[in-house]
Amino acid sequence: MEISLLKCKLHRASVTETHVDYEGSCAIDERLMEAAGLREFEQIHLWNVTNGERLTTYAIRASPNSGTISVNGSAAHKANPGDILIIAAFVQMTPEEADHFAPTLVYVDGDNRVMRVSRSLPAQGE
Repeated sequence: MEISLLKCKLHRASVTETHVDYEGSCAIDERLMEAAGLREFEQIHLWNVTNGERLTTYAIRASPNSGTISVNGSAAHKANPGDILIIAAFVQMTPEEADHFAPTLVYVDGDNRVMRVSRSLPAQGE
């Protein structure tokens, strides 16, 4: 049996642009992808904190250190520049592998620059 666990997330990234006519995907600053351990063309989930929209797409690279978070194609109808996103990817593994796994949690500022990276969350309410 395998289970799905959070692999990584970019927490509270700001949408910098949208392009309806661009081939569908989400362009992410290459340095942010590296910090999170995201691969180009990896499936990602976009959770729009601003409007509640949730969708699945894939990641493509944007210029390093650009701060770019560009929501493209039909997904561009679900976000606007300035919206706040959580971008997440999941991984499948056995329960035994999960016992020794921790996700990569990347927290960014308003300009999509890494503020900190963590491997755990405090329990809610702590």
